[in-house]
Amino acid sequence: MMNHNLEMIMQENLIQQVETLMREKPQLRPVEMAEQLKVSEWAVVSALPGEMVYLIKGNLAEAILQDVSHWGAVTTIVERDGSIFEFKGSLPEGKPGFGYYNLMGEAGQMHGHLKLNAVANIALLSKPLRGKEAHAIVFYNRSGACVFKIYLGRDAQGLIHAHQLQAFNRLKGLGYAR
Repeated sequence: MMNHNLEMIMQENLIQQVETLMREKPQLRPVEMAEQLKVSEWAVVSALPGEMVYLIKGNLAEAILQDVSHWGAVTTIVERDGSIFEFKGSLPEGKPGFGYYNLMGEAGQMHGHLKLNAVANIALLSKPLRGKEAHAIVFYNRSGACVFKIYLGRDAQGLIHAHQLQAFNRLKGLGYAR
């Protein structure tokens, strides 16, 4: 019981710290907040206001990726040690094999092998990015680090595709708001 109370106090403290950072530096991304607060990115995302984030267990990663493969062009991002790799286009369908979820992209599409059992948690994140509305599906490992992100696509005017936003909002039924 003592540990549970301590965890609750620490979470409430982190929530207050995240709220303060968002008020003082709204341009910060969760990864930048995590660096400043010296916690994992998952800890920061878990402390965001409920209207910004829905949290989902990692065991639903394959089902989510299968769904997203039918959404059309999205932006997939992998960020490591300050380097950011982006792919804009449809997420290819995949299938499990040899311990991975294998993306079956054609020439010009993304290819890859995702270790889905390394995904512990998923966040449906709705937080403005560089002053624009932004929505992302973010996959986290057990240590709370981001594995990769999938941002909803935009049309020629920079607006998020309505059908993708509807699909994103349907995914919220799989999770829970903080």
